[in-house]
Amino acid sequence: MSLVLDLRTPLEMQDRVRSAASNRRLALGLTQSDLATRSGVPLATLKRFEQKGQISLAGLLALADALDALAGFGTLFPAVEAIRLEDLDKPAARQRVRKRKSS
Repeated sequence: MSLVLDLRTPLEMQDRVRSAASNRRLALGLTQSDLATRSGVPLATLKRFEQKGQISLAGLLALADALDALAGFGTLFPAVEAIRLEDLDKPAARQRVRKRKSS
C-alpha cells in the first residue's frame, strides 16, 4: 500500500493539466488550429481550455488522444488495494449510496 500526500487542489490540478496540454501542443509543433482540426474540438473551445482550463471531459479526452497522451487517463482511478488477507479471497460487495437530499 502506498500513501502519497498530494496537496494540490482541484483548481491547481486544472491549471496543471491546462499548462501541460498547451506545452505538449507546442513541443509537438502544432498550432491551436492544427490541434483543433486533429482532435475535432472547436478552436474556440481549445482556446478557452488553454486560457482558463475549462473544457468538457469528452473534449479533454479528444485533445489527449490528438496529443498522443490518452494512455495517462488509464491510471486516473486506480483500483483500491486489499489491506487484509481476507480481502484478497473475495471481491468487495458493491453497495448503493443514498441519494443526498437537495437543500
